[in-house]
Amino acid sequence: MSTQIQKAKEGIITPEMLEVANKENVDVNWLRDEIAFGRIVIPKNKNHTFPVRGIGKGLSTKINANIGTSEKHCNISEEMEKMKVAIKYGADAIMDLSTGGNLHKILQQIISESSVMVGTVPVYGVVARLLSEGKRIAQLEPEDLFNEIEIQAQMGVDFMTLHCGVTRHSLSFLDNDKRVCGIVSRGGALLKRWILDNKKENPLYEQYDRILEICKKYDVTISLGDGLRPGCGADATDRGQISELLILGELVDRAREMGVQVMVEGPGHMPLDQIEINMRLMKKLCHNAPFYVLGPLVTDSAPGYDHIVGAIGGTIAAIYGADFLCYVTPAEHLCLPNISDVKEGVMAGKIAAHSADIVKNIYGSRQRDYVVSKARRELDWDTIFINALDPEMAQKRKLESESSNEDYCTMCGSLCAVKNDKNI
Repeated sequence: MSTQIQKAKEGIITPEMLEVANKENVDVNWLRDEIAFGRIVIPKNKNHTFPVRGIGKGLSTKINANIGTSEKHCNISEEMEKMKVAIKYGADAIMDLSTGGNLHKILQQIISESSVMVGTVPVYGVVARLLSEGKRIAQLEPEDLFNEIEIQAQMGVDFMTLHCGVTRHSLSFLDNDKRVCGIVSRGGALLKRWILDNKKENPLYEQYDRILEICKKYDVTISLGDGLRPGCGADATDRGQISELLILGELVDRAREMGVQVMVEGPGHMPLDQIEINMRLMKKLCHNAPFYVLGPLVTDSAPGYDHIVGAIGGTIAAIYGADFLCYVTPAEHLCLPNISDVKEGVMAGKIAAHSADIVKNIYGSRQRDYVVSKARRELDWDTIFINALDPEMAQKRKLESESSNEDYCTMCGSLCAVKNDKNI
């Protein structure tokens, strides 16, 4: 069986393309052509059935929610509840970043119960098992890494973060351009350790064609990880980040040539005034591949409120080219997120995505705001609630107030500007 991009290149419209076109209200022939060029991807493993979504040019901005156990806190039922909450409030994808417990069992349960695309970072599981056996990162066998990628592909993972751009060459740029925070990507740090200890090249880069063969077999979308992404504002847009991006651009071309869908991951911390140029640079160097960003976080000084910080950066990023936002929760940099954190992170991401889609005039985004605006003028609370990004929260706050049975809110009362203006 061919992949989505292979079929698009052959002029074939797949059921998945039709589904995405109907959801996004776009012409299916245009969608097929954009997939053929690699500017849009539909992450869907052949072994995973769910309502698909498209990511990329001209489509609504999508949101990912990370869940997963850790070696310090492993409760699979809690992670499953986080997944349900994330999907309920609008996540378009779930990434399983588990590092504690029976990792394959956890992943299999997530795939079987998820109604959205599922992503992973295969190197996490390999290294977690290695360390649990008392071994060192340097003892990681490349064969184990490729076996894990194959196993996860067979299980039904739709997209995988693979840090193929962390190479001996890209790492060399960090030597002469010292960072404040160094490497903050877990995958990037693990691979750097392996490369330096073994004095060998990153196997994910060296044997990239092998990855392409596996992903082509199951139509797994590669998410080229940004292992050298800046971990603070001071490190943004440095030589290490750009050197990795140049490599990722070449790998994008190779994936497309092999008939494998691919997207590129972007920076996590970045001052607001650098976001636009980074988005444009990425799109240029990576030939307009869909871009997936964490945040970006526009200040490092708000721990506990990083979901707000990420929403600010995510909005700007999506306006200038980001297609896929990884949510940031209030627990970022502090602890493992709880269920409440997951909801707040998803809602912050959803607000950022919708705000950017208004600017980009994505189908339905401006109309939704118009309906809410008109309902406010009419003091039509039910219509406001139905069209709110979080209907439950809007209705809850209104019903809990002293004006729960009134057509005005407790903020203005009899001084309500709308009522007084309409009476005139």
